[in-house]
Amino acid sequence: MIGTPVGLDQLHSALKGLAGVDEVGAASRAAMLGTRSIKASSKARAIDLAIAMVDLTTLEGMDTPGKVRALCAKAMRPDPGDPGTPAVAAVCIYGDLVATAREAVGDALHVAAVATAFPSGRASMAVKLLETEQAVAAGADEIDMVIDRGAFLAGDYVRVFEEISAVKNACGSARLKVILETGELKTLDNVRRASWLAMLAGADFIKTSTGKVTPAATPTVTLVMLEAVRDFALVHGRKVGVKAAGGIRTSKDAIKYLVLVNETVGNDWLNPDLFRFGASTLLNDLLLQRQRMLSGHYSGPNYVTID
Repeated sequence: MIGTPVGLDQLHSALKGLAGVDEVGAASRAAMLGTRSIKASSKARAIDLAIAMVDLTTLEGMDTPGKVRALCAKAMRPDPGDPGTPAVAAVCIYGDLVATAREAVGDALHVAAVATAFPSGRASMAVKLLETEQAVAAGADEIDMVIDRGAFLAGDYVRVFEEISAVKNACGSARLKVILETGELKTLDNVRRASWLAMLAGADFIKTSTGKVTPAATPTVTLVMLEAVRDFALVHGRKVGVKAAGGIRTSKDAIKYLVLVNETVGNDWLNPDLFRFGASTLLNDLLLQRQRMLSGHYSGPNYVTID
Protein backbone atom coordinates (compact mmCIF):
# COMPACT_ATOMS: atom_id res chain seq x y z
CA MET A 1 0.00 0.00 0.00
CA ILE A 2 1.33 3.42 -0.95
CA GLY A 3 2.67 5.32 2.01
CA THR A 4 2.75 2.38 4.40
CA PRO A 5 5.77 2.46 6.73
CA VAL A 6 7.60 -0.84 6.93
CA GLY A 7 10.48 -0.25 9.33
CA LEU A 8 10.48 0.12 13.09
CA ASP A 9 11.63 3.74 13.03
CA GLN A 10 9.17 4.70 10.30
CA LEU A 11 6.24 3.04 12.00
CA HIS A 12 6.95 4.57 15.39
CA SER A 13 7.50 7.96 13.75
CA ALA A 14 4.16 7.77 11.94
CA LEU A 15 2.27 6.86 15.11
CA LYS A 16 4.13 9.14 17.51
CA GLY A 17 3.62 12.01 15.08
CA LEU A 18 -0.14 11.87 15.44
CA ALA A 19 -1.68 14.83 17.21
CA GLY A 20 -3.02 14.15 20.68
CA VAL A 21 -6.76 13.91 21.21
CA ASP A 22 -8.51 16.63 23.19
CA GLU A 23 -10.56 14.24 25.34
CA VAL A 24 -12.85 16.94 26.75
CA GLY A 25 -13.38 18.44 23.31
CA ALA A 26 -14.09 15.05 21.71
CA ALA A 27 -16.61 14.14 24.39
CA SER A 28 -18.26 17.55 24.10
CA ARG A 29 -18.56 17.34 20.31
CA ALA A 30 -19.95 13.80 20.42
CA ALA A 31 -22.49 14.85 23.03
CA MET A 32 -23.48 17.93 21.03
CA LEU A 33 -24.01 15.93 17.85
CA GLY A 34 -26.11 13.49 19.86
CA THR A 35 -28.65 16.24 20.54
CA ARG A 36 -29.33 16.91 16.85
CA SER A 37 -32.97 16.32 15.87
CA ILE A 38 -34.03 15.17 12.42
CA LYS A 39 -37.34 15.43 10.56
CA ALA A 40 -39.75 12.50 10.45
CA SER A 41 -39.08 11.84 6.76
CA SER A 42 -35.33 11.82 7.40
CA LYS A 43 -35.84 9.55 10.39
CA ALA A 44 -37.64 6.99 8.25
CA ARG A 45 -34.76 6.95 5.78
CA ALA A 46 -32.25 6.77 8.64
CA ILE A 47 -33.97 3.71 10.10
CA ASP A 48 -33.86 1.90 6.76
CA LEU A 49 -30.22 2.87 6.34
CA ALA A 50 -29.39 1.65 9.84
CA ILE A 51 -31.08 -1.70 9.12
CA ALA A 52 -28.99 -2.06 5.97
CA MET A 53 -25.84 -1.35 8.01
CA VAL A 54 -26.36 -4.04 10.65
CA ASP A 55 -24.01 -7.00 11.02
CA LEU A 56 -26.55 -9.28 12.70
CA THR A 57 -24.48 -11.12 15.25
CA THR A 58 -24.47 -14.20 17.43
CA LEU A 59 -21.24 -15.02 19.24
CA GLU A 60 -22.18 -17.34 22.06
CA GLY A 61 -20.76 -20.66 23.15
CA MET A 62 -24.23 -22.19 22.80
CA ASP A 63 -24.65 -21.20 19.14
CA THR A 64 -25.96 -24.05 16.98
CA PRO A 65 -26.45 -24.54 13.22
CA GLY A 66 -30.19 -24.13 13.79
CA LYS A 67 -29.72 -20.81 15.56
CA VAL A 68 -27.47 -19.58 12.78
CA ARG A 69 -29.98 -20.60 10.09
CA ALA A 70 -32.70 -18.71 11.95
CA LEU A 71 -30.39 -15.69 12.24
CA CYS A 72 -29.73 -15.82 8.49
CA ALA A 73 -33.45 -16.00 7.69
CA LYS A 74 -34.05 -12.91 9.81
CA ALA A 75 -31.07 -11.14 8.27
CA MET A 76 -32.38 -11.64 4.73
CA ARG A 77 -36.01 -10.81 5.57
CA PRO A 78 -36.02 -8.82 8.80
CA ASP A 79 -39.78 -8.22 8.55
CA PRO A 80 -41.46 -11.07 6.65
CA GLY A 81 -44.70 -9.08 6.61
CA ASP A 82 -43.13 -6.12 4.82
CA PRO A 83 -41.02 -6.96 1.76
CA GLY A 84 -39.95 -3.31 1.57
CA THR A 85 -37.80 -3.72 4.66
CA PRO A 86 -34.14 -3.82 3.62
CA ALA A 87 -31.95 -6.80 4.38
CA VAL A 88 -29.05 -6.34 6.79
CA ALA A 89 -25.46 -6.06 5.59
CA ALA A 90 -24.08 -9.30 7.01
CA VAL A 91 -24.33 -12.03 9.57
CA CYS A 92 -21.41 -12.27 11.99
CA ILE A 93 -20.65 -15.63 13.59
CA TYR A 94 -17.90 -17.95 14.77
CA GLY A 95 -15.77 -19.52 12.07
CA ASP A 96 -16.99 -23.09 12.56
CA LEU A 97 -20.51 -22.00 11.56
CA VAL A 98 -19.53 -20.13 8.40
CA ALA A 99 -20.45 -22.97 6.04
CA THR A 100 -23.93 -23.15 7.60
CA ALA A 101 -24.42 -19.41 7.18
CA ARG A 102 -23.11 -19.33 3.61
CA GLU A 103 -25.44 -22.15 2.61
CA ALA A 104 -28.36 -20.27 4.19
CA VAL A 105 -27.74 -16.85 2.62
CA GLY A 106 -26.14 -17.81 -0.69
CA ASP A 107 -24.89 -14.64 -2.30
CA ALA A 108 -27.59 -12.46 -0.73
CA LEU A 109 -25.53 -11.24 2.24
CA HIS A 110 -21.99 -10.95 3.49
CA VAL A 111 -20.87 -13.63 5.93
CA ALA A 112 -18.46 -12.29 8.55
CA ALA A 113 -16.46 -14.61 10.80
CA VAL A 114 -14.63 -13.57 13.94
CA ALA A 115 -11.10 -14.89 13.96
CA THR A 116 -7.63 -14.67 15.54
CA ALA A 117 -8.65 -16.14 18.91
CA PHE A 118 -11.67 -13.87 19.37
CA PRO A 119 -12.26 -12.17 21.78
CA SER A 120 -8.92 -12.30 23.64
CA GLY A 121 -6.51 -12.48 20.72
CA ARG A 122 -4.28 -14.72 22.83
CA ALA A 123 -3.00 -17.38 20.46
CA SER A 124 0.02 -18.09 18.30
CA MET A 125 0.27 -16.46 14.90
CA ALA A 126 0.01 -19.87 13.25
CA VAL A 127 -3.31 -20.50 14.96
CA LYS A 128 -4.62 -17.06 14.04
CA LEU A 129 -3.73 -17.48 10.38
CA LEU A 130 -5.15 -21.00 10.21
CA GLU A 131 -8.41 -19.84 11.77
CA THR A 132 -8.64 -17.03 9.21
CA GLU A 133 -7.84 -19.27 6.25
CA GLN A 134 -10.38 -21.89 7.33
CA ALA A 135 -13.14 -19.30 7.71
CA VAL A 136 -12.46 -17.87 4.25
CA ALA A 137 -12.33 -21.35 2.73
CA ALA A 138 -15.71 -22.12 4.31
CA GLY A 139 -17.28 -19.07 2.66
CA ALA A 140 -16.60 -16.01 4.82
CA ASP A 141 -16.11 -12.89 2.74
CA GLU A 142 -15.41 -10.72 5.79
CA ILE A 143 -13.09 -11.43 8.72
CA ASP A 144 -13.36 -9.62 12.05
CA MET A 145 -9.98 -9.99 13.77
CA VAL A 146 -8.88 -8.77 17.21
CA ILE A 147 -5.59 -7.03 17.79
CA ASP A 148 -3.13 -8.11 20.47
CA ARG A 149 -3.93 -5.41 23.00
CA GLY A 150 -1.14 -6.53 25.29
CA ALA A 151 1.43 -5.99 22.56
CA PHE A 152 -0.09 -2.64 21.65
CA LEU A 153 -0.15 -1.35 25.22
CA ALA A 154 3.46 -2.51 25.66
CA GLY A 155 4.41 -0.32 22.70
CA ASP A 156 5.21 -3.26 20.40
CA TYR A 157 3.55 -1.63 17.41
CA VAL A 158 5.60 -3.58 14.88
CA ARG A 159 4.25 -6.88 16.21
CA VAL A 160 0.65 -5.65 15.97
CA PHE A 161 1.29 -4.22 12.50
CA GLU A 162 2.83 -7.46 11.26
CA GLU A 163 -0.01 -9.57 12.66
CA ILE A 164 -2.65 -7.42 10.96
CA SER A 165 -0.70 -7.49 7.68
CA ALA A 166 -0.36 -11.28 7.85
CA VAL A 167 -4.06 -11.77 8.56
CA LYS A 168 -4.92 -9.39 5.73
CA ASN A 169 -2.86 -11.55 3.38
CA ALA A 170 -4.61 -14.68 4.69
CA CYS A 171 -7.98 -13.07 3.93
CA GLY A 172 -7.37 -13.17 0.19
CA SER A 173 -10.32 -11.32 -1.35
CA ALA A 174 -12.25 -11.18 1.93
CA ARG A 175 -12.48 -7.83 3.65
CA LEU A 176 -10.71 -7.40 6.99
CA LYS A 177 -12.28 -5.65 9.96
CA VAL A 178 -9.78 -4.97 12.73
CA ILE A 179 -11.25 -4.89 16.24
CA LEU A 180 -9.40 -2.45 18.49
CA GLU A 181 -11.26 -3.33 21.72
CA THR A 182 -11.26 0.33 22.67
CA GLY A 183 -12.48 -0.36 26.21
CA GLU A 184 -9.04 -1.84 26.94
CA LEU A 185 -7.00 0.89 25.24
CA LYS A 186 -7.58 3.32 28.14
CA THR A 187 -7.06 6.64 26.30
CA LEU A 188 -8.37 8.32 23.18
CA ASP A 189 -4.76 8.90 22.10
CA ASN A 190 -4.38 5.11 22.05
CA VAL A 191 -7.63 4.75 20.09
CA ARG A 192 -6.34 7.14 17.43
CA ARG A 193 -2.94 5.45 17.36
CA ALA A 194 -4.45 1.97 17.09
CA SER A 195 -6.79 3.16 14.33
CA TRP A 196 -3.88 4.44 12.24
CA LEU A 197 -1.81 1.35 12.95
CA ALA A 198 -4.62 -0.91 11.71
CA MET A 199 -5.19 1.17 8.60
CA LEU A 200 -1.50 1.34 7.76
CA ALA A 201 -1.40 -2.47 8.04
CA GLY A 202 -4.22 -2.85 5.52
CA ALA A 203 -7.51 -2.89 7.44
CA ASP A 204 -10.64 -2.43 5.33
CA PHE A 205 -12.64 -1.52 8.46
CA ILE A 206 -11.69 -0.54 11.97
CA LYS A 207 -14.11 -1.80 14.61
CA THR A 208 -14.63 -0.53 18.14
CA SER A 209 -15.20 -3.65 20.16
CA THR A 210 -15.82 -7.35 20.50
CA GLY A 211 -18.95 -6.68 22.53
CA LYS A 212 -17.43 -8.76 25.33
CA VAL A 213 -15.73 -5.86 27.16
CA THR A 214 -17.27 -2.83 28.87
CA PRO A 215 -17.27 -0.09 27.72
CA ALA A 216 -17.81 -1.12 24.11
CA ALA A 217 -18.83 1.35 21.42
CA THR A 218 -19.32 4.93 22.60
CA PRO A 219 -20.03 8.06 20.55
CA THR A 220 -16.77 9.65 21.71
CA VAL A 221 -14.60 6.67 20.72
CA THR A 222 -16.44 6.36 17.41
CA LEU A 223 -15.88 10.06 16.73
CA VAL A 224 -12.13 9.62 17.20
CA MET A 225 -12.12 6.62 14.87
CA LEU A 226 -14.16 8.50 12.25
CA GLU A 227 -11.71 11.40 12.40
CA ALA A 228 -8.89 8.90 11.91
CA VAL A 229 -10.42 7.37 8.77
CA ARG A 230 -11.14 10.86 7.43
CA ASP A 231 -7.55 11.98 7.93
CA PHE A 232 -6.17 8.68 6.64
CA ALA A 233 -8.18 9.06 3.42
CA LEU A 234 -6.79 12.55 2.93
CA VAL A 235 -3.19 11.35 3.37
CA HIS A 236 -3.33 7.95 1.65
CA GLY A 237 -6.28 8.24 -0.73
CA ARG A 238 -8.00 5.12 0.64
CA LYS A 239 -11.34 5.06 2.41
CA VAL A 240 -11.53 2.73 5.39
CA GLY A 241 -14.83 1.78 7.03
CA VAL A 242 -15.82 1.98 10.69
CA LYS A 243 -17.87 -0.58 12.60
CA ALA A 244 -19.43 0.44 15.91
CA ALA A 245 -20.15 -2.70 17.93
CA GLY A 246 -21.36 -3.45 21.42
CA GLY A 247 -24.05 -1.71 23.45
CA ILE A 248 -25.98 -0.06 20.60
CA ARG A 249 -29.53 -1.28 21.19
CA THR A 250 -32.06 1.40 20.19
CA SER A 251 -33.06 3.22 17.04
CA LYS A 252 -32.43 6.51 18.82
CA ASP A 253 -28.84 5.50 19.49
CA ALA A 254 -28.33 4.26 15.92
CA ILE A 255 -29.56 7.55 14.48
CA LYS A 256 -27.18 9.46 16.76
CA TYR A 257 -24.33 7.44 15.27
CA LEU A 258 -25.51 8.19 11.73
CA VAL A 259 -25.51 11.92 12.55
CA LEU A 260 -22.00 11.49 13.93
CA VAL A 261 -20.90 9.84 10.68
CA ASN A 262 -22.49 12.50 8.49
CA GLU A 263 -21.01 15.40 10.45
CA THR A 264 -17.52 13.91 10.74
CA VAL A 265 -16.76 12.13 7.47
CA GLY A 266 -19.71 13.07 5.29
CA ASN A 267 -22.18 11.36 3.05
CA ASP A 268 -19.59 9.06 1.42
CA TRP A 269 -19.48 6.95 4.59
CA LEU A 270 -23.28 6.69 4.93
CA ASN A 271 -23.47 3.30 3.28
CA PRO A 272 -22.89 -0.30 4.43
CA ASP A 273 -19.57 -0.49 2.59
CA LEU A 274 -18.08 2.08 4.95
CA PHE A 275 -20.15 2.03 8.14
CA ARG A 276 -21.65 -0.87 10.09
CA PHE A 277 -23.37 -1.59 13.37
CA GLY A 278 -22.35 -4.80 15.11
CA ALA A 279 -25.46 -5.82 17.00
CA SER A 280 -27.74 -8.62 18.08
CA THR A 281 -30.74 -6.72 19.51
CA LEU A 282 -30.61 -3.37 17.68
CA LEU A 283 -32.46 -4.77 14.66
CA ASN A 284 -35.57 -5.53 16.73
CA ASP A 285 -35.93 -1.93 17.87
CA LEU A 286 -35.30 -0.61 14.36
CA LEU A 287 -38.10 -2.87 13.08
CA LEU A 288 -40.49 -1.74 15.81
CA GLN A 289 -39.78 1.93 15.12
CA ARG A 290 -40.11 1.39 11.37
CA GLN A 291 -43.49 -0.26 11.80
CA ARG A 292 -44.65 2.54 14.11
CA MET A 293 -43.72 5.18 11.54
CA LEU A 294 -45.60 3.30 8.81
CA SER A 295 -48.74 2.46 10.79
CA GLY A 296 -48.81 5.10 13.52
CA HIS A 297 -48.73 2.60 16.36
CA TYR A 298 -46.43 0.05 17.94
CA SER A 299 -46.98 -3.60 17.18
CA GLY A 300 -47.52 -6.26 19.81
CA PRO A 301 -44.76 -8.11 21.64
CA ASN A 302 -44.66 -10.90 19.03
CA TYR A 303 -43.97 -8.57 16.09
CA VAL A 304 -40.24 -9.28 16.16
CA THR A 305 -38.44 -12.49 16.97
CA ILE A 306 -36.61 -12.88 20.26
CA ASP A 307 -32.91 -13.40 19.56
